[in-house]
Amino acid sequence: MTPFRIEIPQSALDDLRERLLRTRWSPELPGAGWSRGVPVSYLRGLADYWASGFDWRAAEAELNRWPQFTAEIQGQTIHYKHIRSRRDDAQTLLLLHDNPGATLGLLDVIEPLSHDFNLVVPAMPGFGFSTPLTSTGWTVARTAAAFAELMERLGYDRYGAHGGGGGANLSLELGRQVPERLIGLHVNAYVAIPGDDVDGLSEVEQARMAAIGRFMQDGFGFNVIMSTRPQTIAHGLHDSPAGQLAWVVEKFKEWSDPAADLPEDAFSRDRILTDVSVQWFTGTSGSIAQSYHDIAHDPGAWGPKDRVSVPTAFVVTPGDVTIRRFAERDTTVERWTEFGKGGAYVALEQPELLVADVRAFFTGR
Repeated sequence: MTPFRIEIPQSALDDLRERLLRTRWSPELPGAGWSRGVPVSYLRGLADYWASGFDWRAAEAELNRWPQFTAEIQGQTIHYKHIRSRRDDAQTLLLLHDNPGATLGLLDVIEPLSHDFNLVVPAMPGFGFSTPLTSTGWTVARTAAAFAELMERLGYDRYGAHGGGGGANLSLELGRQVPERLIGLHVNAYVAIPGDDVDGLSEVEQARMAAIGRFMQDGFGFNVIMSTRPQTIAHGLHDSPAGQLAWVVEKFKEWSDPAADLPEDAFSRDRILTDVSVQWFTGTSGSIAQSYHDIAHDPGAWGPKDRVSVPTAFVVTPGDVTIRRFAERDTTVERWTEFGKGGAYVALEQPELLVADVRAFFTGR
């Protein structure tokens, strides 16, 4: 367990700014808005702020606020934050991130959760500072096994897990692999694959089914590209900060609160740019794309899975597509909370609501 500190050299900041100022902007069709992707007018404004207004050093200091370390597991560097609560009776939580957002997406819940819990916040292999990626094959199952080993090395025999989106899938996989170690699972933005039993769905659930269909028809392109040709897209994302910014901010726009007109209406531009900056400085756009390829080509990902026996709490926001009957098919649902606002990045969008629900589920307080 090696102590770690983020220290990006000034030369890297200067290089980023120069690249942003030299961006060759593409033309766009008049009146297209967001219907065909990120508008040039919006992206130019955000890139200008990244180059001349965003304070990376302030973001870096915030990221360095919490104790962080690296460990080598299965030949891969794993970067993680480890915060011990001041409570003698504190339970332990493993916080698992989504993409985009990575561990930055959990930053606003760390301080309040640390009042009641010991926290371990790892970055998935190939994300952020869990680099460089040293091998292929980092499936959900393999990553879950690595994180279970990390918790064992840290001396935690019993713990809970929280995750959103991809982090929710990891949480449930931990529930299959090490159920005896888990006191509970708390998830949001879980996409339960719909089954044939769709009779009697409520009006809200029918709308969620329709949203799944629209996503598969119109919003799945990013996944298809990364899961089939990750190295090809990596060249552009790795070389162009404006290209990487567009790639990431599109997902923040589409998956945050539906009531938000722009990504920064759901959470701040500084949060968006901290996430994009970490990807840029670590050069991980390519390794993130590789992870999509590994997951898509994992035969075990698409076969039947055991139902998770660990007690599970679900948070569902207006931006989610989670349908209860399919969640109950996959897990042991013990708590179901519907928020009136928020999207897939609820830890960024509504951290107070999320912290309260996590605390209530695990502690009863």
